[in-house]
Amino acid sequence: MIMKLGEGIESGLHCTLLLAMVPSDAVLPARALAEFHGVSESYLLKHLQALAASGILDAVPGPKGGYRLAHASQEITVLKVVEAIEGTEPAFRCTEIRQRGPCSGKSSSYRIPCAINQTMLRAEQAWRDSLNKVSIADLVQQISGKVDHKSVQCATQWIGERLRLQTVSKET
Repeated sequence: MIMKLGEGIESGLHCTLLLAMVPSDAVLPARALAEFHGVSESYLLKHLQALAASGILDAVPGPKGGYRLAHASQEITVLKVVEAIEGTEPAFRCTEIRQRGPCSGKSSSYRIPCAINQTMLRAEQAWRDSLNKVSIADLVQQISGKVDHKSVQCATQWIGERLRLQTVSKET
């Protein structure tokens, strides 16, 4: 089995990473996030709404509204973002095909869970444990010294021009 994640994961993680660099008294509109990443706004809105519904982002309504992190970036793990967008269902779903066909035994022969299912679930749990160890703050730190200085300057200016300052500070 090859685990395939939807493109929304990449968009969601990049937006969350970008929003980690936004002051807590400001928001970025969905349109700006979509433009910054070169994706359609309608496509991105679906994922931003999922992140807001899961409590990762705050969605501030109105003409001066937009998105910001709902928690400190150290508290948001990559796994939380993945699960907000993709859900928590296991990637592998055992349908017990070993119990079908001309040579299947009695149902009492299948009291022990399928070894393939156990193996797949252990592998997925290891993957989830790994993603749960990495926070958005960790990602910010990882890229901070590796991004081209001109790109950082451009991004900082670009974001600054699109920030919407909020009159009421974020509740915690």
